[in-house]
Amino acid sequence: MNYHQALAWMYERIPMYQRQGRAAYKGDLSRTRALDAHMNHPHRAFRSIHVGGTNGKGSVAHMLAAVLQTAGYRVGLYTSPHLKDFRERIRVNGQMVDQAFVARFIGDHRDRFQQIAPSFFELSVVMAFEYFRQQQVDVAVVEVGLGGRLDSTNVVDPLISVITNISLDHTQFLGHTPEEIAREKAGIIKPARPVVVGEYDRQTASVFQQKAASSQSPLWFADQQYQIYPADEQERNITFPCYSVFSGHREVYARLCTDMAGPYQATNLITALRVLDVLHDLDIVFSGEHIARGLANVSGITGFKGRWFILQKNPLVICDTAHNQAGLKVNIQQVERIRQGTLHFVLSFVNDKQLDAILQLFPPSECYYFTRSSIERALDENTLAQTALRYGLEGEAFADPHRALQQARENASPEDLIYVGGSTFLVSELI
Repeated sequence: MNYHQALAWMYERIPMYQRQGRAAYKGDLSRTRALDAHMNHPHRAFRSIHVGGTNGKGSVAHMLAAVLQTAGYRVGLYTSPHLKDFRERIRVNGQMVDQAFVARFIGDHRDRFQQIAPSFFELSVVMAFEYFRQQQVDVAVVEVGLGGRLDSTNVVDPLISVITNISLDHTQFLGHTPEEIAREKAGIIKPARPVVVGEYDRQTASVFQQKAASSQSPLWFADQQYQIYPADEQERNITFPCYSVFSGHREVYARLCTDMAGPYQATNLITALRVLDVLHDLDIVFSGEHIARGLANVSGITGFKGRWFILQKNPLVICDTAHNQAGLKVNIQQVERIRQGTLHFVLSFVNDKQLDAILQLFPPSECYYFTRSSIERALDENTLAQTALRYGLEGEAFADPHRALQQARENASPEDLIYVGGSTFLVSELI
């Protein structure tokens, strides 16, 4: 079995949430534990950092991996979903998993995998852990896929659990209130393991405090430790922002720059900094220079892409994988701030999003191009266009996302801004 045959077997035989949605979701850990036992518990061979939350968990995971790798550690990084290549999910020191390993992993164990009948995500998680073991990583940064308590990654016993924030997303699985979702996310908190929550919120703070207390786990809220301010005119530097970071009245970093652009990355940055503080206390050794160098080149070190990705200039085209109400709200506010001319929105969504809550965020009287990505879960572009009309969003529907973007480019003046988003899968196709 070669790599392409192995990947075809996974796509054809294994249910995949990104394509099929609820039908592919398996809400318990029994199959992951069976896979883990079959592979002789590979996650026990390395230290790990477990990163969950609604928004920002991928960004925080990449920031942490970049700093630790800069400090000389051999770092595994597991994230999901991938944009272009399955192997993006599994990296060691920024390099994607070998094709030969994927082929061997599936070829050697597929009979047992068929008996266990895991989901695509469950299989990819255990594949990552086995690869990290074989690659003898010092530490692995593991991003939660969906939720926390019942997520396949939750078999790890990490050095630290990280929860970036809570907002409404995947409510059909996690609950319909912030408190219900917080309880699912808090499921990654482990006994006596420290916890960093990125954002303090009165609605959900008590959920984390109670869970941490019952687990005897030290708990910190990052935004109560650090305050962050633009060191430059932020609107003029949308690709490489710099920040001043304070703890109380003490300036910790006069100028901390990062290639992690986007209006939400300041919050993710202070979450990562607080996690690094705790890791340092746990004898993970690195310096302030490692932090500065790592954060300045996250994309180059880890292969990160898809967030506030500049596809072209004149007109400026920004792609972003934000796909829920909280993430899109911040992005829309930012593009309205930095705009000079007309805004053009190329949009696609999956069919299980709370569309009404999302569409009301977008400004009327701008230009809209409604399309769909090439997955089963994609919302029909005509349905999207008709629904958007209820909120004063007028535009044309395109079956082909490339044609939608091309039309936006043809219509836009050099001073205009084109925003591409609403769906990770749309961004994947267009970058």
